[in-house]
Amino acid sequence: MGDELQGLVAVVTGGASGLGAAIAARLRADGARVAVFDVNPDAATDVDLAVAVDVTDDATVVAGVARVVAELGGIDILVNNAGIGAQGDVTANGDDEWHRVWDINVVGMARVTRAALPHLRRSPAAAVCNTSSIAATAGLPERVLYSATKGAVLSMTRAMAADHLAEGIRVNAVNPGTADTPWIGRLLDKADDPAAERAALEARQPHGRLVSPDEVADAVAYLVGPRARSTTGIGLAVDGGMHELRLRPPGR
Repeated sequence: MGDELQGLVAVVTGGASGLGAAIAARLRADGARVAVFDVNPDAATDVDLAVAVDVTDDATVVAGVARVVAELGGIDILVNNAGIGAQGDVTANGDDEWHRVWDINVVGMARVTRAALPHLRRSPAAAVCNTSSIAATAGLPERVLYSATKGAVLSMTRAMAADHLAEGIRVNAVNPGTADTPWIGRLLDKADDPAAERAALEARQPHGRLVSPDEVADAVAYLVGPRARSTTGIGLAVDGGMHELRLRPPGR
């Protein structure tokens, strides 16, 4: 960590907790001034600006972007991290839940990017990073709705990268494996045997543990930073090898 992002302004959606909070802290440690958009901005700590923004409400998104520009002077980096989970097979969620999760996880990213785009175009170091998931690239049980949204995020990332490369805006995604976040903690609390469920999640990842939020934040910091100037349109897996590796069982 150092001053690689010195003088730049970053916006992190969903930045008051979990992965978003870790990302915001890392970007600030690298010298950026960081604004957090969150439905619960009072929970944000160690940021330069926390704004009440609901990514499903375009008016709050537009107002949030305007406030960042007015108070911090522009936008150079956008991290579209706000999202929610969903469980179950294809029969488990009704239309209302499909629309709700899609609106937050996919359309929400489009709303924030659309509002920020005029300011990103003015930046000499513009970068966008979208939070996708291992669920976009591997079939996971009981995650149909969530996987559909994260697959859309990955496809949207590539299309946005193609659209805006000539404008000097890089667009990438980070694809975390199962991360040790409050959302996973709540899922484990609901399990019949939380310890066994946690062990199963850890064993599913080849390196044998959950991904830490700081590891995801490190990947995001790379993707939006100057060392990644030739990197655009990718999904960077931070999943302990879950997507790419096929290891032998121990002792075989």
